[in-house]
Parts: sequence; C-alpha cells; structure tokens
Amino acid sequence: MSDKPGRLRLSSRQREFSPTLRSAPPLPAIDWSQVGIAPPELLPIGPEKGLPAADAIVLTWADAEWAAMQQVFCSSGQPMPYADRNRGKWSGWTQYAEGMLHSATHSTRDWSYWGEWRLVEIRGKRVLLFKSNTHLDFPGEAQLVAMVERLIRQARPSLLLSIGTAGGAMVGDHLGTVRAVSAGTLYEADTPRENWPVYSNAWSATDSPLSKAGLASLLYPIPTTEADLQALCNQFNTFHGTRYSIFDLDPNGLNSGDTLPKVVNSTGGALSLLTTPVFVVGTTAGDYSQYACIEMDDALVGKVCAAEGVDFGFVRNISDPVQNAELPDEVQGSWGSTVYDAYGIYTSFNGALTAWAMLADWA
Repeated sequence: MSDKPGRLRLSSRQREFSPTLRSAPPLPAIDWSQVGIAPPELLPIGPEKGLPAADAIVLTWADAEWAAMQQVFCSSGQPMPYADRNRGKWSGWTQYAEGMLHSATHSTRDWSYWGEWRLVEIRGKRVLLFKSNTHLDFPGEAQLVAMVERLIRQARPSLLLSIGTAGGAMVGDHLGTVRAVSAGTLYEADTPRENWPVYSNAWSATDSPLSKAGLASLLYPIPTTEADLQALCNQFNTFHGTRYSIFDLDPNGLNSGDTLPKVVNSTGGALSLLTTPVFVVGTTAGDYSQYACIEMDDALVGKVCAAEGVDFGFVRNISDPVQNAELPDEVQGSWGSTVYDAYGIYTSFNGALTAWAMLADWA
C-alpha cells in the first residue's frame, strides 16, 4: 500500500453536474418531547462587532451541512424542503469578517469573510453556531488556523465540535453512518503515513443521550431507494458519457441508508479521522480503514484547539461511503460527489442531531 492517498481534485465537469432526486422528502420537524428536553433556544443576534462569549462552539462547513444545522438548532418546529439543501443563506445569522487575513493570492474579491454565526442556548449552555467560509483547500491552511484561533480567543469556549459530511473509510459504514472521534490525523505530502501528525485530546461525550430510545426515533433513515439510486446512476452515465451499472457504482449496497442510522461514539479513544488537503476517496480495498472517516479540515482544528487549551471533538456523517476499488480514481471521486450532492442534507441532519445530543448531556 502506498503512503500517498489517491489525491483527487474533482473535475470542473463534475462540479457542473447537479444530480436530482425525483421525490425527495423534506427534513422532518423534530419532536423534542420524545427525549424530554426543550429545543435549542435562539438568543439575541448581537453584538455589533466581534463574537459573543460561548460555552461551546459548533462549527460546520458546506451549505448542505449548514441547512441541517439550521434545521436541528434553529428551526426544528417545521419541515425543511429538500430544495433548501443548497440555499446558502439563512435569516438571523451574522457575517463575521473582523481581522481578515488576506494575501496577494486570496483577496477580498474571492474570499471576503471568515463565516457566519448564530447563538443558541442548550440546557443553560451558550452555544455559538458557526458556518465556516474558510477551508484548508481554500483559501488555505494559514487562513483556517487564523479563523479557529479567532473563534476561540473571542468566544472563549471550553469545547469546540466540528460537524459535517465525510467520506467513508470503513466498508461497513453505509450512507448516513455518524462517527464521532476526539482525534484527527493530518496528511502530509512526502511523509510516511506512520509519521503523519495526530492531534488528539481526552474529551469524551457520554453515551446517555445517544442511547436513549427517544433519540433513536429522532434520527432520520436516509431515504435511499433502489429506484432513486438507479436514477442517479442513469444521470451519472448520461452526464459523463459512461456505462457503469449500479452494481459497479454501489458495491454491496453501501449507498443505501440503514433502517436505523448507525451512530458510533468513539470520542475519548485512539480512533482518528483523516484530514486531507484535497478530495480523497476510501475504497473497498480498505486502504484507509484504520481511520474513522476522511474529511478536509478537522485535524487542523484540533491542532489549534490543543494549542489553545480547548477540548474538541469531531462529529462526522458518511455522505459518500467507500467506493469500488476496481473503478478508475476519477469515477470513484465523481460518483462519491454525486451521492453527496443528492443525500448530504439527510446525512448531515443525523450528524447535527448527534452533536446536539452530546451538548445536551455535556457537563
């Protein structure tokens, strides 16, 4: 096995592809009475400058993840239409651009704010929700590190959770599996895998809210059907001019959601996720099965938290499971992106709900 992952950049053509589901259901409203806990309470928008003090920060990244965060933490009283998965703007959120770190490469024309925030209260704890506009792949590591430092130094939390979508690393993790860990491994080019830096801490979420029967009923089974997956396969082939069968693209039904979404709480242990600078795909060959999942920011978040003395955890949902190792690399990445585009809002809902449960029982 090579020490270098299959590093992929999605082609501009794949980025132009917008797969659709014919009858996609909305995200459900949440009946909080099933767990006997009040819903998150929205707090006033202020201050005019800077960030408010908070006990915890919940950080998310892409638009579909933001939509799921909005639904779980801010607007759970009514369903959210599937079309809102790429909405990219929500009322009540404040754009944060103070102290922007610009360079000759990344100016205000293409990167003009760190992200957007909103404050809620969960069982007496102030929680700062933050949708990042700053990533490892763009505008880069220096800007990502600077953003996390600013969040911590201004809000002064004792805990930071990063939540969102991820690629699968373990063959048994079907679409929608949620994996939570307290460690991140950072891929470094031209460095043997055993020497990649790991940033970890001892923070551990209790299992009590995660194991309640009520929470299980709030989790939303990913609405995959054979017809929908076949339709995505047909759209994929038409767009890319290929002739792959659904059995090529979906080995062993990995892209079908479990009847009861799987939530694996490995916080406080040695299991780590893998952070990569570009889109990397885990495959059925088990090439990254030593990791919980694969994503593109969290190890650096953990690095900053460790330096600042803040506890941290990563709650990631599998939005693109491991891919058929026999397919060309480009096809693996493009199909994974297709599944993410179609189902990422649903997988992110369960990830956000899991993060809420951890915070609801956080001492």
